[in-house]
Amino acid sequence: MKTLTGKSCIVTGASRGIGRAIAERLGRDGASVIVNYFQNAEAAHAVASTIKASGGCGVPVKGDVGKSEDVRRLFDAAADRFGKIDILVNNAGIAVARKCPIAEVSDDVFDRLFAVNTRGVFSALREGARRIADHGRIITLSSTVVSMALPGYGIYAATKAAVEVLTRILSKELGDRNITVNAVAPGPVDTDLFNAGKTEAVKQQMADMCPLHRLGRPEDIANVVAFLVSDQGGWVNGQIVRANGGMV
Repeated sequence: MKTLTGKSCIVTGASRGIGRAIAERLGRDGASVIVNYFQNAEAAHAVASTIKASGGCGVPVKGDVGKSEDVRRLFDAAADRFGKIDILVNNAGIAVARKCPIAEVSDDVFDRLFAVNTRGVFSALREGARRIADHGRIITLSSTVVSMALPGYGIYAATKAAVEVLTRILSKELGDRNITVNAVAPGPVDTDLFNAGKTEAVKQQMADMCPLHRLGRPEDIANVVAFLVSDQGGWVNGQIVRANGGMV
């Protein structure tokens, strides 16, 4: 069912993994989608083609969410192409290459993680607060590591904890315009980014931490986002939805 017909949206980091699944799902549901990417133009165009094949409209737009001027250009592209912006999905983010105790985190790693995961989301939230249409939807992506407080993930978890706070506060600031703002916090999801550098034994160990004994799939997260941005999700606001199969 085309639950998002007539809606337009921006999905950041939409060329692969969870972002790709979200962009393609919203496109199947009838939305016109700005497919944001940072480097992989070929992958972004493939996502746009998939959306078009399902009867939707996908437009690849390059941009670094860590730069506020690029974020503004994303919104300009959506407004110029679609006339309005109804939905923002803040998916773009980076993870730690390896677990690292707080005592060993370098300034460069700290700055890079916060530049993308927190400042990038903040820039998009600020622009969205100004330009999302009334009755719109804003989604941020957090992580289950915030609630698990896993050693070695302190800085990454801190970037996502900041996102959760921004999400809850913005939901109150935009309530008078009937714009809902929620976060989705996945557990481990079977993507190239998650799998990089992990052995099969490590992946299985993480899967077994979930009562359902599997890793999440990108489509699992896309389904949650699709509900939250639909009319049926309109009474959910200011929430952190921990989509992790019961891990936390």
